[in-house]
Amino acid sequence: MKTTKFSRRQVLVTAASGLAVSMLAPSLARAASKTLSDVKAAGVLQIGCEATYPPFTFRDAGKIVGYDVDLANLMCASLGVKPEFIDTQWSGVIPALYAGRFDVIMSSMSYRKERLKKVAFSIPYAEASQAMLIRADDASKIMSVKDLSGKVLGVKLGSPGEMMKPALEKEIVAAKGKGFSDVKIYDDHPSAYLALSQGTVDGVLNTLPTLGKVMKDRPGAYALVRPVGKLNWAGIAARKEDTEIVNWMDAELTRLKDSGEIYALQEKWFGFKMELSDTIPSFA
Repeated sequence: MKTTKFSRRQVLVTAASGLAVSMLAPSLARAASKTLSDVKAAGVLQIGCEATYPPFTFRDAGKIVGYDVDLANLMCASLGVKPEFIDTQWSGVIPALYAGRFDVIMSSMSYRKERLKKVAFSIPYAEASQAMLIRADDASKIMSVKDLSGKVLGVKLGSPGEMMKPALEKEIVAAKGKGFSDVKIYDDHPSAYLALSQGTVDGVLNTLPTLGKVMKDRPGAYALVRPVGKLNWAGIAARKEDTEIVNWMDAELTRLKDSGEIYALQEKWFGFKMELSDTIPSFA
């Protein structure tokens, strides 16, 4: 099996990143909060992102575009300011936030117990749960992960999907008496999608938004089984002391949910409407 190079997004959860954030801890308590008046005075809300993560934030003809950019434009209109996206190495995005390089992080940052200790999150603006991609022809036969009993699962090496495999196997055995016939591990997700289309595997695990983009790119070829495992979402992260900004983000996301504008953006970028919780998940 080939050695896998982990993405910048995966590196964030490593101990090295945790150490980098912990080294900032003494300065966090002394940091002055940034207010909405400060943002208005600047005329811009600076947003840290990873501009290699379509359809959330990515470059098109050199310009950062995506779901997050469209959403930020709608939110910032209420303040009379413009969003400015700053492409940042994902492994250092939280330290960069506290160093003042930008005001918030908006790049499908999912809720995790360790992250909730480091940053203040908005309420959810996108789903980040795992889902399973299947062939469209199998949609009537594979309606839940339990229907993969006796079938082949495809996962990426080191991905959350691979980590979930033992728990899913246990769940399937309990429900059907027999688990996966095989689990094939790939160096990257596109290889797993190709294997799915060729019939080598019967389902591929990845995050729901990412699979939504895969389906949008090949209409009619695939179907989704959702959710797989526990529900999770992504929020917009801010410094712990910037409570006014967090409250504003929550109010804006609630407004855009009530108006339906956020769901129209999801249809545009992902091809489906997401189920958004009104609260941040608990990891107690």
